[in-house]
Amino acid sequence: MKYLLAILSCFVIQISSAQKENYYKTQGYTSLFNGKDLEGWVVPKDNNKSWSAFNGTIDCALRSKAPKGKRHLYTKNEYKDFSLHIEWRFKGCGDMLYKMPTILPNGDYLLDKKGEKVTKLKPNADSGIFIKKNGQQVNLWCWDVGSGELWSVRNNKKLPENVRSAAVPSSNQDNPIGQWNAMDIHVKGDRITVISNGIVVINNALFPGIDVKGPIGLQHHGYKNEKTGKLGGTASLVQFKNIWIKEL
Repeated sequence: MKYLLAILSCFVIQISSAQKENYYKTQGYTSLFNGKDLEGWVVPKDNNKSWSAFNGTIDCALRSKAPKGKRHLYTKNEYKDFSLHIEWRFKGCGDMLYKMPTILPNGDYLLDKKGEKVTKLKPNADSGIFIKKNGQQVNLWCWDVGSGELWSVRNNKKLPENVRSAAVPSSNQDNPIGQWNAMDIHVKGDRITVISNGIVVINNALFPGIDVKGPIGLQHHGYKNEKTGKLGGTASLVQFKNIWIKEL
């Protein structure tokens, strides 16, 4: 526990000091993005300029022609235990409202008397950060619960409730659409801690079955209707910058 508290304290200090030039480099981090191009990343085939780099950001334009599930952007290198700092923002929302459910603290959805999900039509965008491979991710989205959720853990009904509930963000610390967010992800074995804008939202959560080693990935999510040109309600209109990693 003392070790975890030390790590969390370090993260909070990092968030508050993130504006200092070369701060992460002095702390032993390695940059995953040079701000100019996608060197060090595996660009999907048939990318169609969906992933690109400009003005110091990695941009997702949701234009990929690759098969679903093969549109994501991954680092060439793989990592085991690490601390990752990444800044992200949504540029906008999809063109269609999304039926947004409510996630309860125990990981279940809010249901009505008939056992159906209670949803609200709301603007939404959706992406994620893969922490070993596709499916092992930290969510970025506009849901009321906030970003940082461990989707595959929370939705695994075979897991005990305490494991599933730990995968639910303790609070929503996301900034409004268009504004940048800072996220720090600490991976140690099968334990995950997520800090969103300086606040711990996932605290040393168990991630059963997580791969021992894998690449860092940025999620290409949602779709564009080819007939209407409209984006669905889960469009990943997302940008990333200032990506740093420190192997533990």
